[in-house]
Amino acid sequence: MDWETLQAQCLQCRRCELARTRQNVVFGVGPRDAEILFVGEGPGQQEDIHGEPFVGPAGHFLDDMLSIIGLGRHNCYIGNIVKCRPPQNRDPLQTEQDACIPWLRIQTKLLQPKIIVCLGRIAAMKLIREDFKISREHGQWVEKGGIWFTALYHPSALLRDESKRPDTFRDLKKLQAKVREVCDHPERYTVE
Repeated sequence: MDWETLQAQCLQCRRCELARTRQNVVFGVGPRDAEILFVGEGPGQQEDIHGEPFVGPAGHFLDDMLSIIGLGRHNCYIGNIVKCRPPQNRDPLQTEQDACIPWLRIQTKLLQPKIIVCLGRIAAMKLIREDFKISREHGQWVEKGGIWFTALYHPSALLRDESKRPDTFRDLKKLQAKVREVCDHPERYTVE
């Protein structure tokens, strides 16, 4: 399957109940040859309105965080576990995650990233390990199938709790070092 076919099919998805209440499917954004994939749990209100991941306050904070280490929407791909907004921004149900994860798997197969960064516990529990503890394991690296995985606190958690920000800065510096170590084109990810 190619990107255009995948996106066209995803935009028509009705695999779960979230399709009934969504305004837009939030497919993902970024270069389709990016070596780094960021994955959140699901769209919020602003993302549902605009059809793009991480465009609300947490998204602006994510952009600011990534710019510190030369990353952003211009050189990374950003997606979510579920492509439609859960009502009242609740955590996506397991059935919703299971219905939607095939879209992310195909995106990952097409992208072939070197690094996947989970944004928050829901993404980490789905992609790294079911019992992942974000408060203890953020910033740690796990290699699976030739891809390096790590997790950061979700940007919305960092907006709510500023005490987590120093840990996240250290995690971002570890991410920067891993990019230099494993990416084929580390020059794409340098601070200007």
